[in-house]
Amino acid sequence: MSDLDPRSAAQVLEALDRMFDQMIAQQRQKVLRLAREAVPNIGPEDVLNPHDFPQLKAHPTFEFEDGLLSGLVAAHIAVRAELNARFLPPRH
Repeated sequence: MSDLDPRSAAQVLEALDRMFDQMIAQQRQKVLRLAREAVPNIGPEDVLNPHDFPQLKAHPTFEFEDGLLSGLVAAHIAVRAELNARFLPPRH
């Protein structure tokens, strides 16, 4: 992949963005569904602060799935940063 020109790198980044966006959206839905098993009226914004809801700590899989979501978000950021740094010209 070291021989990518900026246009090809931008296309790869767009494809990876779409893939990560889809995976992250699916995982967010799963995390919200699991959270609502423990706290029925919890909203998407509330799930961003799970420590505010002790019931989530007791849920058998919430923390694991929330950790997967965090990992996907971190991987997305890392891939974007790496591709931008290596292949795309700086923006002014």
